Amino acid sequence: MPETNALAIDTQVTGRNVTTFKGHSDYLHCIVARSSQNQVITGSEDGTVRMWDCRTGCCIAILDPFRATKITKQSKKTSPWVSCMALDTSENWLACGSGGGCLTLWSLPGTDATIRIATCAPPQDLVISNNQIVAVGAQPFLSRFSFSGKVISQVNCAPLSAYSVEVHPSGAITVGGYGGLVDIISEFGSHLCIFRCKGLQLNYNGLSRP
Repeated sequence: MPETNALAIDTQVTGRNVTTFKGHSDYLHCIVARSSQNQVITGSEDGTVRMWDCRTGCCIAILDPFRATKITKQSKKTSPWVSCMALDTSENWLACGSGGGCLTLWSLPGTDATIRIATCAPPQDLVISNNQIVAVGAQPFLSRFSFSGKVISQVNCAPLSAYSVEVHPSGAITVGGYGGLVDIISEFGSHLCIFRCKGLQLNYNGLSRP
């Protein structure tokens, strides 16, 4: 519901029993489901992450990456919006990307921010896999970070700007983005395959040309 900065969920898939989650002051960028707790989590242009109880529709927590008390605070003027989010398999850890070029890792049981990680460009998608944060963004890089904020690896990817990343159980990573490019990267960082839309050409660096 972009006109109201809210999320509406049809809880019975009938169109008759709709729960609306209202509270953000600007439009939504991302949403994840925390099924184990019957919650949904939303990230917004207003710079906050909100956790919602699906049974009551109430906001139960507001996470602000730039006002977290246990990590260094940062001005919202340069990087306000929450661009992407991901939960780990235990649903106890939440990573969120912010538009100014950083990731924040949250421990959800205590709603504590544990670390903020600087990124080379604004993050546009991320996943948590094997206690690592795998992120892509507005530059042609695939980055891996530990939960302590250490850069594990950073490799070039084919899209000049990457919008989507997924990790296969085998360890292979799929990156999709600008120019209709999909780059399949092994767990060791080698490029296994690059798919491209008809009409695109690749230069010698694996990047697209119109």
